Amino acid sequence: MIVLINPNSTVSMTEAMLRSARQAAPGATFEGWTSHDGPPSIQGAEDGEAATGPLLKLVQKASDQGAEAIIIACFDDTALPQARALAACPVIGIGQAAYHMAALASDHFSVVTTMGVAVPILQSNVQAYGLGGQLAKVRASEVPVLALEQDPDAATSRVLDEVVAAETEDQVQTVALGCGGMTEISARAKGVTQVRLIDGVRAAAVVCAYLTGH
Repeated sequence: MIVLINPNSTVSMTEAMLRSARQAAPGATFEGWTSHDGPPSIQGAEDGEAATGPLLKLVQKASDQGAEAIIIACFDDTALPQARALAACPVIGIGQAAYHMAALASDHFSVVTTMGVAVPILQSNVQAYGLGGQLAKVRASEVPVLALEQDPDAATSRVLDEVVAAETEDQVQTVALGCGGMTEISARAKGVTQVRLIDGVRAAAVVCAYLTGH
C-alpha cells in the first residue's frame, strides 16, 4: 500500500491526485488521505508551517499501519525531512519527484507554480536536491491553489500561458507543474505547447511503485 497524503484539507484535490497516481502506476495500490486539520491550501511558508503538525501525525499513522511508501502530495514538499525521519518506509515529495524527473529529461527545466509566494520555497528545494544547475526559472502563474478546483478552465489557461512563456523565454523543453492541483493540466496541453510537462503526482507515483516492486 502506498499512502498519498494531501497536507491541505481540500478533499476534492486529494481525490484528483489519487486518480492521477492510480493512472500512472496501475499495478500499485494507493490510498489517498486528506489532512483535515491542515489549511484549505498551502501557499507560502506560513501555510506550510500550519500544515506540518497534522501532516506528520498522518505520516506516523501511515508508517505504523505498514505503508510501503508515502507520498507528500504538496509541491512545496511540506515537512519532507521530518516525515522521512519519522517513517519506516520511503517518503517521496511530489516536488522532489518532479524535479528529478525533469532533470533526467532535459539539461535545463523550468517550474510553473501558483502564487509568487511559493517561488522562494521551490527555488530553495531545487537547490537542496542538488539540481540548481539545471533550473532555468521558477515562474508564478498567480493562480491561487483553490482556483484550480473552483475555476479550472480559467486557471488552466493561465497556467498554460506561463508554460508557453517558459518555452519561449527560458528556452526549455521541460516544465514541472508546480502544484498538486495541476495534476490534470497535462491532458489539456495538447496543441498548446510542445514542452514536456512533468506532473509531480504522477512522477511520485511511478517512483513509489518502482521502490515497492509494483
